[in-house]
Amino acid sequence: MEKTLSKATRLAETVIREAGSIAKENFDRILEFNFKDENGDIVTEIDIKIEKFITERIAESFPDHTIQGEESGSNGVDSDWIWQIDPLDGTNNFVIGLPIFSSSITLIYKHEPVLGVIYEPMVDRLYLTIKNEGSFCNGKKMHLKESNNKNLNIGWIQGHHVKNEQAAVSLRQHIDLNCKRMMRLWAPTLHWTMLAKGEIDGIVLYNSVGEDLYSGLLMVKEAGYLVTDFEGNEFTGMSDEPYLIACHPNNKETFLSLVHEGLKSYAR
Repeated sequence: MEKTLSKATRLAETVIREAGSIAKENFDRILEFNFKDENGDIVTEIDIKIEKFITERIAESFPDHTIQGEESGSNGVDSDWIWQIDPLDGTNNFVIGLPIFSSSITLIYKHEPVLGVIYEPMVDRLYLTIKNEGSFCNGKKMHLKESNNKNLNIGWIQGHHVKNEQAAVSLRQHIDLNCKRMMRLWAPTLHWTMLAKGEIDGIVLYNSVGEDLYSGLLMVKEAGYLVTDFEGNEFTGMSDEPYLIACHPNNKETFLSLVHEGLKSYAR
């Protein structure tokens, strides 16, 4: 495992930087895009081009690994090693000329994320996280930062299919009214990187799963932050329907109360 992970890390860092160059070269030049589904999620030729580039490079080095791309799906290989690729997290931002997007590569072994790489090409920030080895931004280790439980800045992430589900709307509104700021970036990986750096106080994730999830989730864990479900149970492994809180361990009860009160307002 150690040898595979070392080789995978070197490859992922190189490939994601090259993929970022493709995105940067084409930024603010997109004239056409397509809707992927009725939920409003979109895809451009750049998403497809980057994903093809990344998956082909990984397949060359690891032909016996499963590779899952957001746009192309699985390569059909059955393996304990699974690569998840989000070629352009923040495609909506990319299309409208808002420079808030990234590429994400995750490697999972036996249903546990072990490697995550996220790259922001517009500001040349590369985030790397390896299980049991920590999280880094451009080579500098990220550490848990103290956070009070007042004036919270919280990142909100929800699945495309959630739309205006009433429970989600009630919870969003409650967070918005009871915190300093609730942020929705349209690029979930960047919420995770902000938390790992201590730039926001936490994340509330409402039923959002995809190829952009586990790189960031591993990143905040390795930086020392706590990730639980809405009942306060520590989250491990993977889930097809995650409802998660990520925050400083000292803020666990504050976040749980915030979420529970928000969901109660829906039940009333």
